[in-house]
Amino acid sequence: MSEADLRERALALFQEAYAHQVQKDLDEAIRLYQESLAVYPTAEAHTFLGWTYSFQGRLDDAIAECHKAIAVDPDFGNPYNDIGVYLIERGDLDGAVPWLERAKQAPRYEPRHFPYMNLGRVYLRRGQWREALRELEAAARLAPSDPGARRMLHEIRARFN
Repeated sequence: MSEADLRERALALFQEAYAHQVQKDLDEAIRLYQESLAVYPTAEAHTFLGWTYSFQGRLDDAIAECHKAIAVDPDFGNPYNDIGVYLIERGDLDGAVPWLERAKQAPRYEPRHFPYMNLGRVYLRRGQWREALRELEAAARLAPSDPGARRMLHEIRARFN
């Protein structure tokens, strides 16, 4: 098989895995992401496999997959953000910040506003209102139609009044 054929097969498996993930059939999603990675490793498949592991509470495995994603493509921002989120879930706010900052700088990242929202969450938990406001304003600028970004910004602004 040519490299293009391998990529195409891996993408088809990735898409099938994602469909199972959306349907909450996590074990089958994991199997298919792993099969996709065996055919042709991509940062996306590692990241989404990690995301699926996180739904099972397997944060160590999720973080490990994000590190593999970064090794495959350090420009892909999603795994940086995801590591930050998993560390937030563990209560490691200090550990999350540098990962979220790296996600903000990644050349290839969608949705671009997520690390700003997640940093806003960190700063809110720390009681750092001005820093939270700065991050949430940036998130709302980057994604003005995202209702979550607008809601979080509205809530923080209400605290200042």
